[in-house]
Amino acid sequence: MSRTNIDLDDALIKKGLTLTHYKTKKQLVNHALEEFVKKIRRKGILKFMGSHCWEGDLDKMRRSRV
Repeated sequence: MSRTNIDLDDALIKKGLTLTHYKTKKQLVNHALEEFVKKIRRKGILKFMGSHCWEGDLDKMRRSRV
């Protein structure tokens, strides 16, 4: 972990702490960064949507499990 000094919007921090019930600004900011990274990764996955078609036989695959 690294230490960083940043100016945060106090009103936004207060709202975030109220909504999440976190006790510290550090917990809130770390959570917000994790959610931001997840969101960006999900958007990255969308570029693959429709680019590859599965060519298997689902019924055959299900029968082979039995």
